Amino acid sequence: MHRRSVLKASAAAAATLGAPRLFAQGLPSGPVRIIVGFPPGGGTDALARVVSAKLTTMWNQQVVVENKAGVAGVLAADYVAQQPADGSTLLMAHINSHALAPSLQPKLNYNVERDFVPIVLVGVTPNLLVCNPAQPAKTVAEIAALCKARPGQISFGSAGNGSAQHLALELFKQRAKVDALHVPYKGSAPVITDLIGGQINYAFETMTAATPHVKGGKLVAIAQTRARRAKGHPTVPTMAEQGYPDFEATTWYGLVGPGKLPAGMARRINEDVNKVLAMPDVQERLDSYGAEDGGGTPEKFAGFIRSEMALWAKVVKDGNVKVDS
Repeated sequence: MHRRSVLKASAAAAATLGAPRLFAQGLPSGPVRIIVGFPPGGGTDALARVVSAKLTTMWNQQVVVENKAGVAGVLAADYVAQQPADGSTLLMAHINSHALAPSLQPKLNYNVERDFVPIVLVGVTPNLLVCNPAQPAKTVAEIAALCKARPGQISFGSAGNGSAQHLALELFKQRAKVDALHVPYKGSAPVITDLIGGQINYAFETMTAATPHVKGGKLVAIAQTRARRAKGHPTVPTMAEQGYPDFEATTWYGLVGPGKLPAGMARRINEDVNKVLAMPDVQERLDSYGAEDGGGTPEKFAGFIRSEMALWAKVVKDGNVKVDS
């Protein structure tokens, strides 16, 4: 009898050693890294740090943000796809890496649906269609008329080829049936500098980057690119309100893990991040970034990613959008 008990205990110990690094309650057993595909200071980084700080306290375990910038978030996604699926490495996924890149970069090393487990949507932010106060056309209808009168001459800046801002412009061109000049930059900061200076005419910029300049009077917010107005800009009409129904061109962020992350762990992390997102101080921070509609189930996030991939695949195909590989 004693020998049988010893054998059972040994088998249990061996199973534990061979299993992923889990606590009994389904959490990672060591420090957790949230990988961000952009430099510190941007919207993705800011949201990841809000979540990581709260999870560190909640789990009594270190959760840190690690920046691996490059290829508009694709470098970080590729890295996380290859990490052990034990919860020690998560990715703050971004529209660029998980909805745009699959259509724009056919030679991606990862497959979004195979190589990642969606955990939770953290937030969705609109883009703002902005210009400097000197621009004469300050409604969407006026801008469309201007583009038709001067095809290929009205310039729109973006944070780079294949960026969310670039694809927002492509969607506008298709819906308005206009031609416009795309001027890619390396990031939002130089776009805004040239927009304020009058070197370019317009831009679909992230709400996070554009808002301080709109509030400071250096830029004019013409429209926002979600179906309803964001809390941070209640007086700025949507593209839909200005004649473009179903115009959705957002930037979004959400936690994902490597493709073989156990479902139980994904659900437990999901539950805890939902608790974090519901905290009043976190809600206040998210509102300041224009990030809304975070939370929900892993299944909801998975469906959202699929719908975004389909939307932008069509925009890329219809506009014959190409980026440097």
